[in-house]
Amino acid sequence: MPQQAKKVKSDDLDRPVEEIYQKKTQLEHILLRPDTYIGSVEMITQPMWVYDSAQECMVNRPLSFVPGLFKIFDDILVNSADNKIRDHSMDTLKVDINAEKGEISIFNNGRGIPVEIHSKEGIWVPELIFGHLLTSSNYNDDQKKVTGGRNGYGAKLCNIFSTEFIIETADCRVGKKFRQVFNNNMSIKNEPEISNYPRSNSEYTKITFKPDFAKFGMTSMDQDLVALFTKRVYDLAGVVQNVKVFLNGERLKIRNFRQYVELFVSKNEALQQAAASAGQQAPPLVHSIVNDRWEICFTLSDGQFQQVSFVNSINTYKGGTHVNYVADQIVSELVEAVKKKNKAAPVKPFQVKNHLFVFVNCLIENPTFDSQTKENMTLRSSAFGSKCEIGEDFMKRVMKSGVVENILSWAKFKQDQLLKKTDGAKKSRLSGITKLDDANNAGTKNASRCTLILTEGDSAKALAVSGLSVVGRDNWGVYPLRGKLLNVREASHKQIMDNNEINQIKQIMGLQHGKQ
Repeated sequence: MPQQAKKVKSDDLDRPVEEIYQKKTQLEHILLRPDTYIGSVEMITQPMWVYDSAQECMVNRPLSFVPGLFKIFDDILVNSADNKIRDHSMDTLKVDINAEKGEISIFNNGRGIPVEIHSKEGIWVPELIFGHLLTSSNYNDDQKKVTGGRNGYGAKLCNIFSTEFIIETADCRVGKKFRQVFNNNMSIKNEPEISNYPRSNSEYTKITFKPDFAKFGMTSMDQDLVALFTKRVYDLAGVVQNVKVFLNGERLKIRNFRQYVELFVSKNEALQQAAASAGQQAPPLVHSIVNDRWEICFTLSDGQFQQVSFVNSINTYKGGTHVNYVADQIVSELVEAVKKKNKAAPVKPFQVKNHLFVFVNCLIENPTFDSQTKENMTLRSSAFGSKCEIGEDFMKRVMKSGVVENILSWAKFKQDQLLKKTDGAKKSRLSGITKLDDANNAGTKNASRCTLILTEGDSAKALAVSGLSVVGRDNWGVYPLRGKLLNVREASHKQIMDNNEINQIKQIMGLQHGKQ
């Protein structure tokens, strides 16, 4: 009889269909699957740039933080910076971080949100923007925008992952001020408070929120998180033009992108060493405002490609197509410069790129990213809406920075390393060189008494070997050459590496690269 198939036991078979198949509201789904919307809610540790208040500079150190928590803060911050694009009269941005209370507030004095009832939805516009999902002013893809917001999630996600979320805004057009408090992950919406506001006063928008730390496996705001938030405030002081940025009531000293970049360069020991090896007293800083949408800086790296970049005020700390667009132009010019300096030192573009530290601040039309966390831009360069054509003056200053000398020095070092691989050993008996008739004492304590006879071809070798019957084989060895030996003084690195005879003579005689 054929055996019956074993029944596969499944817990699902014993459960009601109502438990197996469930429908969630969007709010419930966001809280249940937060990684889909804000990234991981697990603590990670990775190297990040943060501001060191003691040294007054940026330092790269291992940082422990929750990406999702960082994301909800960053969305509100970028939204505030976006207001500068919409209203050029905005000139103040204030951020207050209270670690003890676990509270953050972000204020800008740009154009406020319209304080009026939305005719179609029947609710106040500020509530629609911050308290209802899938609402945004960025859904018209025919309109080319250079703001950071795009998908209509950011501010609402901050509200959803907060125990308290307060929106305040003033609209001088109608002389009204709006204030509304949300609690318990946006599930409780208190009635908006509408009051009169003098039309002569300046408009503003202020968001205050208390993150729900329990949703991120935390109990409070730790030092690493505060350091990361602080760094992002410094970012905006550098990348948003003509805006005074305040942190905890104190105006930051950073006034422009160049001053911001100096925070990374001026006290960086690794970059100072790279500069010294290039004959520079300090790390060079080459800066250029290419046009109204692109600003770039260059300095020497410590041997590994580094970048700090921004797209519409978003910190793309993993880089992206905008960084490659700039770096590739610099690399192309440097490859040609290295060839002119030393044709015998061929280098590949990726090897040249390792000597670059590039800073990019740009405005891109309708940028796309590889995730909701927006740390890597993926938009093709042809769709940027603008060009960053690096000028001749910028490249001249790059050439004078010492980067070419560093690349050549590195190339020589790599060549020396490769040549050392074919070094001979001081004391060892050789095997595997078929045409070598070695001296018996070669590779022993009596090796200094030995002589190697190099002959021109095999027939000459036969003549020399016949002579060994007279003088003996103890201290005499013979190795045949194929015609004229390569002149290594004039040869390129590749010619030497590819020359079998040179490599075998090094092995036979125990010659070592770089030693006399």
